[in-house]
Amino acid sequence: MADQATAQEFDILVLGGGSGGYATALRAVQLGFTVGLVEKAKLGGTCLHNGCIPTKALLHSAEVADHARDAAKYGVNVELQSIDMTAVNAYKDGIVAGKFKGLQGLIKGKGITVIEGEGKLTTPDTITVNGTAYKGKNIVLATGSYSRSLPGLEIGGRVITSDEALKMDYVPKSVIVLGGGVIGVEFASVWKSFGVDVTIVEGLPSLVPNEDASIIKVLERTFKKRGIKFNTGTFFQGVEQDKDGVKVTLVDGKTFEADLLLVAVGRGPSTAGLGFEEAGVTVDRGFVIPNERLHTGVGNVYAVGDIVPGVQLAHRGFQQGIFVAEEIAGLKPVVVDDINVPKVTYCDPEIASVGYSEKAAKEKFGEDKVESIEYNLAGNGKSAILGTGGIIKFVREKDGPVVGVHMIGTRVGEQIGEAQLIVNWEAYPEDVAGLIHAHPTQNEALGEAAMALAGRPLHG
Repeated sequence: MADQATAQEFDILVLGGGSGGYATALRAVQLGFTVGLVEKAKLGGTCLHNGCIPTKALLHSAEVADHARDAAKYGVNVELQSIDMTAVNAYKDGIVAGKFKGLQGLIKGKGITVIEGEGKLTTPDTITVNGTAYKGKNIVLATGSYSRSLPGLEIGGRVITSDEALKMDYVPKSVIVLGGGVIGVEFASVWKSFGVDVTIVEGLPSLVPNEDASIIKVLERTFKKRGIKFNTGTFFQGVEQDKDGVKVTLVDGKTFEADLLLVAVGRGPSTAGLGFEEAGVTVDRGFVIPNERLHTGVGNVYAVGDIVPGVQLAHRGFQQGIFVAEEIAGLKPVVVDDINVPKVTYCDPEIASVGYSEKAAKEKFGEDKVESIEYNLAGNGKSAILGTGGIIKFVREKDGPVVGVHMIGTRVGEQIGEAQLIVNWEAYPEDVAGLIHAHPTQNEALGEAAMALAGRPLHG
């Protein structure tokens, strides 16, 4: 390891300052490496500036709106008069600005050299930025993702992505959301709470199709109750727009009209034109294809975050960045498979899951080798206080450990910490059942589900 970085050469040179990139940088300097971090826009990337943080701020404003709307039920007489998007955006932008300032200070304080500009991989050990070549004994590609569209579906005017949705200064009367995955259901939830007429169009047979079937059932039932409309199982064909609105047509001829169309069909890897393939890195449909230890097979070049196929989550990027820094240091870190990365969807009701769904577990272990249990939040005191329904579902290998935890209900995302420990530490239901879960908390529901799956339910 070098004692001191020159302006041109580093032990580790990172391309991209988002979740994966800056986590690599921070862990690397802890380990004594010199680090250069190349970023063309703002440190923090999608997550901080137009992803996780601003969307969750919007979702909190939506939650407050719902609380005001329903306050009389709890004996509090207030009235929801209107949604002031200027104030909502000021609150959201203030959160982002504070976190951005903190991250800038952290990066500077750790002695990481930030190189501003769009970088390009020009050789397996060189990134060129604004005409200047920077050398890295190790290179980490962390260029992130962008809001993608469908072939032939142009973004513009009344057809927007989440990027434009986060900057809106008014509340539309009606919106069609194309895509019923995480981004789609979160924005649908926000807009419904703000009083918008929302319709989700999803080509696959259900909303949040990557979740366990039991969770999907509860979400769809709750969305119907909230008045969020959705059409599943038929694919999008096209959209027309004029000064008054949009008209969406599906392949079966069905049409929907609204003020706006939000395209929420996922995120694509940002790798085009960055020199990866020319340097010998394997790229498939825009994604970098490393081995399980995130090495690309070219020189000392690694890849982390959304450009690596799998779940596109900020905390997966963090983990992979830390992993790569430790791998370069020879610490032989443990690989965390995508299946065991915790996931949270922040719509109302929230969804949180980790590990195998019941269907996936049966495919892996065998139809008769899997057991599951659902604990209904109707029996949980804190959930009743919060006014939420939902379920906690445990999936176990028969006579073996818990391999999946799936939850839906207000605030259940906060329970994902214990859930991911249960799955990643391969705990048996009997292990969890023996732990004390504080009362009255929603966390108790995990203990109740574990007791039930261990064959000794207390309240069921």
